[in-house]
Amino acid sequence: MTRFLTPATGAFGLGLLMALGQVPYSIWPLGLGALIGLTWLVARAKTPLAAARCAWAGGAGHFALSLSWIVEPFLVDIARHGWMAPFALGAMAGGLALFWGAAGAVAVWAGRGPRGRALIFAVAMAGVELARGYVLTGFPWALVGHIWIGTPLMQVAAFVGQYGLTLFTTLAAALPLVLPIGPLRAVGAALSLAILSLVWLGGHIREVRPLPPAPDAPVVRLVQPNAAQHLKWREDMIPIFWDRALAFTADGTDPAPDLVVWPETSVPVLLNWADTAFATISEAAGGRPAVVGIQRHGEGGVYNSLAVVGPGGVATDVYDKHHLVPFGEYIPFAPLLGRFGIKGLAAEDVFGYASGPGPQVLNLGDRLGNVLPLICYEAVFPQDLRAGSRPDWLLQITNDAWFGTRTGPYQHLGLARLRAVEQGLAMVRSANTGVSAVIGPTGMVTASLGLGTAGVLTAPLPPALPETVYSKTGDWPVAVLILLAFSVLVAGRFRNSD
Repeated sequence: MTRFLTPATGAFGLGLLMALGQVPYSIWPLGLGALIGLTWLVARAKTPLAAARCAWAGGAGHFALSLSWIVEPFLVDIARHGWMAPFALGAMAGGLALFWGAAGAVAVWAGRGPRGRALIFAVAMAGVELARGYVLTGFPWALVGHIWIGTPLMQVAAFVGQYGLTLFTTLAAALPLVLPIGPLRAVGAALSLAILSLVWLGGHIREVRPLPPAPDAPVVRLVQPNAAQHLKWREDMIPIFWDRALAFTADGTDPAPDLVVWPETSVPVLLNWADTAFATISEAAGGRPAVVGIQRHGEGGVYNSLAVVGPGGVATDVYDKHHLVPFGEYIPFAPLLGRFGIKGLAAEDVFGYASGPGPQVLNLGDRLGNVLPLICYEAVFPQDLRAGSRPDWLLQITNDAWFGTRTGPYQHLGLARLRAVEQGLAMVRSANTGVSAVIGPTGMVTASLGLGTAGVLTAPLPPALPETVYSKTGDWPVAVLILLAFSVLVAGRFRNSD
């Protein structure tokens, strides 16, 4: 029995506990405590290989639980894709854990003694989490720093973004281990707690301070048709969801909206032949502008798009999604894998969707101002919100029916909240099955429609805050800080070895 109780198995268990710090569990003390435990195990590994094994196991446990929703898309059509579900989860958890394993190996290779290793591991973990947001198109979901979503500490992201928030978290976990055992270790723990408390207080003050007055704020109406993914494209169900969305659009409840928003791929015809559909939407909206999710054929292929429908059903603007989901919206090495019948889950064509040109700010008129549109997955990436000029607000349309009903939709909502904090802008999100929400510039949800609910949400658009530090700088300052800290720590290792 004891042969199974290895540091790696303990690390795997700690990884599972770390995942409970993520949305929707949000038990951040458990997540932070488990990170302290994992840092302790890695710092006491005897070799870089043992440390890598330990850190990898922690990452595997963390991602296996926090990303368990990844199996849901494969269960939409079980006959065709169900067999892939366990392999997808295993590959995702094990692959992402390699980043953590690399951090563990570097910590023991570069650190002299457990205390130095703990500090280097903290910096290296922040570095690999940042890399995870960019390498191979990136996947910065369930970052270590995401345990603070929904807490006042989330406000740190307004200054340093989600990767700075992650560095803050890994250093907070290492600090109790850096000082010697004895009274100083208790001092380290107390200091870590004091820093957390001060930042928590500062975040709370920023979170609750009154927003700038907006007596005549524009009103948005969010349509949530609640089309389950396995029913969405069924011929007998398409008219039901279409009529439902139109009825919600025409809802006569006060206040009257300035803009109506439909979720991702909610119009059941291609934009190329959508004249009649757009005229019907415009009529239901009373001539007010509407933003809808739709697919279209273009020169590059099929696009997952957002269209602005003006009076009379005229499409005044079109935005094409540019950050596509690997294996969901496109298949890497499509010509090869297509021979084996492997296709994107969200696009039936072997080659999937074509990618749009990049972030784009749309002008919706004097009252609604400039908006940065995001389609689904794009709200996961803070770098996708850098489109040159600063918009007045953010708009996400999404189809979270792919993410199931347990954790994925709530995590996606949490990431949208974090984007609002980073930019100091309101975020409006219309989700097919929920959670549709209006989010203020400090990440507070001001109005929402619950998951699995068909309905309509009409609410005022919260005003923007002044441009945040992070919105001006992006990830470069944190990346440079991580690189400098790592260089100093490693240089100290070799200097002490002379």
